[in-house]
Amino acid sequence: MPFDPLVTAVIETSLNTFVNDDPALVRRLSRLKGQIIQVNLKELNKTLTFVFSQQIDVLSEYEGQPDCYLSLNLSVLPELREQSNITKLIKQDKLILEGDIQLAQKFAQLMTDCKPDLEEWLSRVTGDVVAHTVVQGVKNVGGFVAKQATKHQNHVAQILTEEWKIAPAPLEVVHFCDQVDDVKSSVARLEAKLNALLEKI
Repeated sequence: MPFDPLVTAVIETSLNTFVNDDPALVRRLSRLKGQIIQVNLKELNKTLTFVFSQQIDVLSEYEGQPDCYLSLNLSVLPELREQSNITKLIKQDKLILEGDIQLAQKFAQLMTDCKPDLEEWLSRVTGDVVAHTVVQGVKNVGGFVAKQATKHQNHVAQILTEEWKIAPAPLEVVHFCDQVDDVKSSVARLEAKLNALLEKI
């Protein structure tokens, strides 16, 4: 079942925007010029074809023979950057690769490096100072939320272990494990003594 044309158009536009914003990505794109890579996304059971020229064209249907065919979960794509991982992924049935391995690596590098620079995009609309302030504000809010979540998690853990005594405290767990080890050692010594006595009889 082909991808909806709107979805492929969004993917295509996003990728081309990311590439055009970064000179290093433009150079990587030029290394893929003239190549066709087909990717089957296992988690979606969808196939996309990437045609590389001066830009990236993303097609939901393609009749020809691609230069490289990949079938994988999207989460595996970053691992293709290293050639040593490719054989391992194939053996683990996480990857089906037909065609040029180096082409697959170049594709993985380009795709995983396509990350938006939100501050740059926002600065085009609002100016540098406002964009920087907004992005830093969002980062600060994100940090505050993460810190509060950790604080509340620690508070709940403290209530469960110290006030309500539902769960053991970390030190109690360590002490219990030490006691179990001591019992195991004692049992092993006792077993050795019993075996020695039985041999004498």
